Amino acid sequence: MQFLETINTALKAIAANKVRSILTMLGVIIGVFAVVTLISLGKGVQNYITDQFNELGSNLLFISPGTGDFGGDPADSFARNKLSEKHIKLIEENVPAIDLISAYYVASENSRFKTNTFLSEIIGVSYVGNKMFNYELEKGRFFTKSEEKNQAKVMVIGPNVAKNLFSNQNAIGERVDLLGDKYEVIGIFKEKGSNFDDQVILPYTSMENTLDLKNFSSIVLKVKNGYESGFVMKQVDLALFQDLDPDEFQVLSQADILKSIQSILQLLTVALSAIAGISLLVGGIGIMNIMLVSVTERIREIGLRKALGATPFNIALQFLVEAVILSVGGGVVGLMFGALATLFAQTFLRAEMTLSAILLAFVFSAGVGIVFGTYPAIKASKKDPIEALRYE
Repeated sequence: MQFLETINTALKAIAANKVRSILTMLGVIIGVFAVVTLISLGKGVQNYITDQFNELGSNLLFISPGTGDFGGDPADSFARNKLSEKHIKLIEENVPAIDLISAYYVASENSRFKTNTFLSEIIGVSYVGNKMFNYELEKGRFFTKSEEKNQAKVMVIGPNVAKNLFSNQNAIGERVDLLGDKYEVIGIFKEKGSNFDDQVILPYTSMENTLDLKNFSSIVLKVKNGYESGFVMKQVDLALFQDLDPDEFQVLSQADILKSIQSILQLLTVALSAIAGISLLVGGIGIMNIMLVSVTERIREIGLRKALGATPFNIALQFLVEAVILSVGGGVVGLMFGALATLFAQTFLRAEMTLSAILLAFVFSAGVGIVFGTYPAIKASKKDPIEALRYE
């Protein structure tokens, strides 16, 4: 009952100085908002990358040049790139667990149709690329093995490419200019995600010819159902060791790549959240400063309460409760703004406010109130009642 009276008294003291209380809470509001929003956005980016990998296909292995460990100079790996047709043959001959295999080229170039130009992601793959990467065709067809072998100038385009180059016209059968070569549009695939819809897919042999490419960007494998990826990766390693040194290639699974990217994103999110948390520290200092001012302003009140029997603990508790109410109140408001920012972000990516982010906001805001409210509370509790009553 006494504790409820303390809370009631603290609320009245806060309400008596509304503007000052709101300004005091502002630092905590901004800090909690920033931390919660950054964590939500970080989670949204992780969800986006996971979704893109799920759209890419399943049971895939990627052979990349160099160490493929996301460290060092990427240019060094590609300078030593030796991946070529013979390595596909080595894998086909020595790894029976492979269901599909394809060379993989990637580049960024302008595609042109009449007066329209669109910067596309050019992808060069084998004729099995649609099965490997789960491309579903909306119109037309995918290129054949014969077209791949003959370096046919044909392309399958994404919905964004079709929209920007052809508007509402029928794109099938039209010819698109790519670095001076004319490619016939033979298919348009369905929407697959923002990371795919800007793509132009070519037979990798045709892309080699047009862009004068010598070595694959990577080799992609699809593992047969029933085989464990780790075991197949070791078989691929042994097959490629016949021609390549260990530091000249790296075999990675989708899980390996996803884990590496997500660990980097998690570290980045924590770092940014820690920087945003500095505003919580500033907010805490603001709370301590205002509470010290409040102690000075209310010396006579403190003396009167002590004269009526209030103990130093009662006085300290009242001021500490005021500080905690200010910080937790700021945390709740910051959390609400963070929720609104997360809802807005969901129009662009799958951001989400996790339970851990909510708990973190409450723990931090309450902790700020306790830590920065303790000193003013102790100072108030040590006031001599006689001197306090004489204070003017």
